[in-house]
Amino acid sequence: MVQASRDEACLAVRLYNDPAEVRSFEGFVVHMHMAWLYLLHAEFTRDDVDYRYWQQANPRRLEKIDGEPKRWELARSGLQRWPNPQDPVRANLEFFIGLRNKVEHRFASEQQALSAAVSGQAQALLLNYEYELTTQFGVSSTLATRLRFPIFVGSFTDEGEKALLRLRRRLPSSVRKFIAEYAAHLDESVAGDPRYELRLRVFQELAPKDPEALAIQYTRYDDLSDKDRLAVEALGRKGKVIVRERVRNVVGADELRPTHVVEAVKSRIPYRFTSDDFQRAWKKLNVRPETNSSTPERTDERYCTYDKRHGDYGYKPAYVEKLVRECSTAKGYTRLTGKPPRDAVTGLLVDPS
Repeated sequence: MVQASRDEACLAVRLYNDPAEVRSFEGFVVHMHMAWLYLLHAEFTRDDVDYRYWQQANPRRLEKIDGEPKRWELARSGLQRWPNPQDPVRANLEFFIGLRNKVEHRFASEQQALSAAVSGQAQALLLNYEYELTTQFGVSSTLATRLRFPIFVGSFTDEGEKALLRLRRRLPSSVRKFIAEYAAHLDESVAGDPRYELRLRVFQELAPKDPEALAIQYTRYDDLSDKDRLAVEALGRKGKVIVRERVRNVVGADELRPTHVVEAVKSRIPYRFTSDDFQRAWKKLNVRPETNSSTPERTDERYCTYDKRHGDYGYKPAYVEKLVRECSTAKGYTRLTGKPPRDAVTGLLVDPS
């Protein structure tokens, strides 16, 4: 059962990384679903957990399908493995169960857009699987020797990053709405956990080659010192650093311009988000003073700071996350902006009720 599970996971990743595969993302979701199901059933079998369904009317009789006992599906198996509803691994797994039900056999032309929109959750799904596999059945079962870091362009170039953002906006409104609403209902501690969605900042290392080091090395946030954590957080969600001789201080390195905030929010919610919405939002949330205020420095420093030298404001990545949470549902969008939302793709008004 474990070997069958590993085979499904490897097939899922191969499909995901194959640019010629028409239904690559759907294949990844389906086969990772099977990999997780086989893995959890293997655990239950080992631990003598009865994962068969019994008839409610007659608890002594098994439910059967084509003469075979009906066994727990992945959702029910997940409840058994992670009873805490706030567990980020369970939240990630349930996200993909819901997404599979939403996209299976549909949206074939939007496979690239789907993979771009939820790549962080997909990476977390695989890493969670690897952790569960090796902790339950030993390090000899790892997929690390079979799955390698793919060669790709993606967000390593400015053009690639812009293309990925355009792809996200092409998603059907029903899928964008599912992704946004699922995240909106999660506790912040779960939504920000890398076991729910993995986010990576990649640095090109300018250093002598170490023959013992791997080309790609992964450092966990929890393993960093307090000083290193502050440095990483200062980069912001879109921060980029090129190191030449030494690190130099950069004022506002983690802050965004209003247009960048609008673009970031627009790419992550199922509704249109404009500069007018941006202005309405900061006024509603009291993020900063009105224009020409005598005290422009009185901002909500969690989200915004005033630059006296340039006479303008910089907005923090936390403010983007705040706007995404507020505007991920029709009611939340209307509550914040004071107007009904418009569908991001069609432009049609959406009933906020």
